[in-house]
Amino acid sequence: MAAPATAPGTTTTRVRQPYPHFRVIVLDDDVNTFQHVAECLLKYIPGMTGDRAWDLTNQVHYEGAATVWSGPQEQAELYHEQLRREGLTMAPLEAA
Repeated sequence: MAAPATAPGTTTTRVRQPYPHFRVIVLDDDVNTFQHVAECLLKYIPGMTGDRAWDLTNQVHYEGAATVWSGPQEQAELYHEQLRREGLTMAPLEAA
């Protein structure tokens, strides 16, 4: 099979585009307990530790919001939806 023809003197260059990353942000509310927020983070966010979950829970409470995960869009959508289904108040996904 013949190779695709290109005009003499021209080259094609492939540019790799990085996969877009998104941030999953939990917002403070008056409904969820510290315990529930920390347990949800441990349950759904990969690699989450107990200490990190409590640090993020405190950040949500005292600062109003915390980025709990950042990465590829599909995974961000999954974690966002899982936390939302557990009743956490979520900010819209935003590009990192």
